[in-house]
Amino acid sequence: MRVRKMLSSAIVAGIVLSVVPTMSFAIGGASGPKVDYAIPGKIGEVVVNPYEVAPLTAVIRSGGYDLKDVSVRIVPKPGGQEIKYKVTDQNVLTHGGIPVFGLYADYQNTVEVEYTKSVNNAQGEHIKESYKIYTTGVYSDPNGLATTKASLFSSADVVKVDKEFSDRLYFVNNFLPKAGKGTRAVWNNPMGGALEWNYYPQNFIIDTKGEVRWFMNAQPIYDINSIYKAGVMMGFKQNVDGAMTWGYGQRYVKYDIMGKEIFNRQLPAGYNDFSHSLDVSPNGHYFMRVGSANQKRLDGKNVRTVRDVIIEVEPQSGKVLDEWKLYSILDPYRDINMKVLDQGAVCLNIDASKAGHTLSAEELAKQDASDKFGDVVGSGPGRNWAHVNSVDHDAEDNSIIISSRHQSAMIKIGRDKQVKWILGSPEGWNAKYKDKLLTPVDSKGNKIDCGPSGSKCPGYESDKGGFDWTWTQHTAFKIDSKSKGEILYLSAFDNGDSRGMEQPAMPSMKYSRAVIYKVDQKKMTVEQVWEFGKERGNKWFSPVTSITEYQTDKDSVFTYSATAGADFDLATGGFKSDPNPFIMEFKYGAKQPSVEIQLKDTTGYQAMPFSIEKAFSK
Repeated sequence: MRVRKMLSSAIVAGIVLSVVPTMSFAIGGASGPKVDYAIPGKIGEVVVNPYEVAPLTAVIRSGGYDLKDVSVRIVPKPGGQEIKYKVTDQNVLTHGGIPVFGLYADYQNTVEVEYTKSVNNAQGEHIKESYKIYTTGVYSDPNGLATTKASLFSSADVVKVDKEFSDRLYFVNNFLPKAGKGTRAVWNNPMGGALEWNYYPQNFIIDTKGEVRWFMNAQPIYDINSIYKAGVMMGFKQNVDGAMTWGYGQRYVKYDIMGKEIFNRQLPAGYNDFSHSLDVSPNGHYFMRVGSANQKRLDGKNVRTVRDVIIEVEPQSGKVLDEWKLYSILDPYRDINMKVLDQGAVCLNIDASKAGHTLSAEELAKQDASDKFGDVVGSGPGRNWAHVNSVDHDAEDNSIIISSRHQSAMIKIGRDKQVKWILGSPEGWNAKYKDKLLTPVDSKGNKIDCGPSGSKCPGYESDKGGFDWTWTQHTAFKIDSKSKGEILYLSAFDNGDSRGMEQPAMPSMKYSRAVIYKVDQKKMTVEQVWEFGKERGNKWFSPVTSITEYQTDKDSVFTYSATAGADFDLATGGFKSDPNPFIMEFKYGAKQPSVEIQLKDTTGYQAMPFSIEKAFSK
């Protein structure tokens, strides 16, 4: 009987081994410990989403071999976009194998890899092989609103992609609309701040076919219920080393595109409420837009300030090297533009029930005299008087350029904290700043007459060309490669609210523009050299958010009209539908885009071209 059992066990073991001869199942025994997972190729195992943050990535482990000369190709879907890249030896060592990026969601991907493998760096064997890698579907945390789906967007309408741009990938920084789940905490020590800005992130990369090729699973690094681990993810930049930096709430972070953490830090103790902008200077320093965590006002009150402080941080140590307190540099009581802001869309605080409404001088004065501080339109430290949404370090003269939405102005400030110039309507500035205001000129250098107030220039009306200022603009970025010495080229997204220092007769008259200016810093003049958007009218109008930025690699201008096409419900004060943002890219100076992709049903902040070469080949 005992012999029969032993024979039966031996037969069963033989059957198991014969069924799966290529897979390692033994976990011990006379031969010693072995792996008990599948090795599908000629090196190691495949690990999908290796750092829990990027579900459409994988690592093919080295299997103990030394790997060199690695390249990866994601075989496209029929009619799809190929993703192909080389991988530096350093990236192979960092990830313990071959990093795979750009997988399709909910799909059996075919991944072709080439590499040279060796043992102890002996003469290597050149290998070509393919892997089948299945991935999860795209997922986004729902927030309970009728318009919100558990996806990043409902569809992408690819209108146009010129051949030269067909290899593009676009990183998109979006988020869910505000919901009750993320609005549980406010600062009260001291009063004020902008902590109620708390929207679940929707960050992803699409190709020029409109397919998602990467998305962020934020849960491992984000907690919407935690004061110090939540906020709005903003200010994404791809660094020279290919990694991504950005911030959210009380944190600023750096991760590579595979999801590997480089650092994740709390803001320095004297500051709070990061949002909008983290600029990476050519010198490697970070310039971040924050607020002061505790500022003594002239009236003796202590407040947390709102979107009006810039800090410079050394990247390795996290030390604060310098700060720009804008309420001490600019005039925080200039309120002329705040009186004409559409209160239905004060940046991301969208309240459709207040669409078209403005604050009277009496209402604004009453608010300024109260103890109501925080993310409210008003004057002075502790209120949202500046709303700076971008900062750009000009390393050429060691100054910063900021975009102040609530002043409808782009301003250059030196290291000495003195204003160098102001690009914006001259209306309402006090005498201290009069000689800092740029004078608009045409291409021949002739002064342009913008009327008695200086706010209504020849390009003020949508059916006429010519110069115009920016209004509640986002992003003011120097175009380094085209600027030299006293001549500076500046790109901006002109949202267009309060254009001409007023609200139009009908909301449908509003429009946005992508625009480039030429600033002569010696003559103190500004010339408008390019614009787009006026011809698209209200359908391209983004009341808030968005970006315009020059791209060196293709001598192009990228723009994202990020909240275009939102359908507001004035009865409920909410959205009937989410916005339908436009991704566009232009050859420099072109009047029509080379790329036009419209995303449907998603709330956008900003976007940018993403470089695989930077991420893996450098």
